[in-house]
Amino acid sequence: MSVDRRARLRERSALVRAWRLLSTRHPETFTEKVRYKMLRDHRPLLTTYADKAAVRDHVAARIGAAYLPAVFAIVDDPGALEGLELPDRYVVKPTHGSGAGVVVSPAAPADAVLPDPEQSWTYRHVRPEAADRRRLVAIARYWSSRLYGQGPNREWAYGAVPPRVIVEEMLTGAGDGIPDDYKFFVFHGRCRFVQVDSGRFDTRTQDFYHPHWEHLPMSGGPPWIDPPRERPERLDEMIALAETLGAETDFVRVDLYHLPDRIVFGELTSYPAGGDSPFEPSWFDREFGRHWTVPRRYAS
Repeated sequence: MSVDRRARLRERSALVRAWRLLSTRHPETFTEKVRYKMLRDHRPLLTTYADKAAVRDHVAARIGAAYLPAVFAIVDDPGALEGLELPDRYVVKPTHGSGAGVVVSPAAPADAVLPDPEQSWTYRHVRPEAADRRRLVAIARYWSSRLYGQGPNREWAYGAVPPRVIVEEMLTGAGDGIPDDYKFFVFHGRCRFVQVDSGRFDTRTQDFYHPHWEHLPMSGGPPWIDPPRERPERLDEMIALAETLGAETDFVRVDLYHLPDRIVFGELTSYPAGGDSPFEPSWFDREFGRHWTVPRRYAS
């Protein structure tokens, strides 16, 4: 059965959809509003945001291609990965989902190995000699067979993205390591909060800030960084880029990387954590939602 066919079948129950619409009709917190958006905002724009290949043209048209990571290949058939000529540093990802990828570089732990295909919807960092091409093809085939975002809150936009595989340059931060991931929460074209994730393949930390770089006393799960992080040198530029990219919608999270010599686009996310973002203390869920006025009806 095709991925598109399975996506349609997920929506076959009018009763289930009616219950979801009813239960989300008066959202107040951030997570409630994300779920409201999932059910009601079916604009093609959200599919463009979700598609890691198509979003590149969208980003280039709004802020310029110079902010995009280099791409080595975008393939419809995962088997094409086997014959690609690639450097010793690259990243392989599915275009139709989030949270999966293989990072290849000499800086990976010596004992790191590729996962089994059935366990590969995760991030893995391996050395070039561990990145067996046939195994990568098998992993990519598994990715392409999966319909992403079909959890209880239904991330519909991913089901409309053609399942392909993209191979990008590996980005490096200070000390040749994996760069910090800056996530800008943009409501109605204004950045209100910044999330910074570090240590994806090591000791992960996560911190939240106001745009003027006041650290927020909240947690989304991982511990805070220690010692505290200094204000990024190009924070104002990143905020301006995020607000430009978020100007066409009521909410989107814009992910960017602050490298030593440039800023690089990561992704646009309409449904952080699939509508289940954790907030500790819980009142921050309402504080994040305070800046977001969901429309009564989204344009088609």
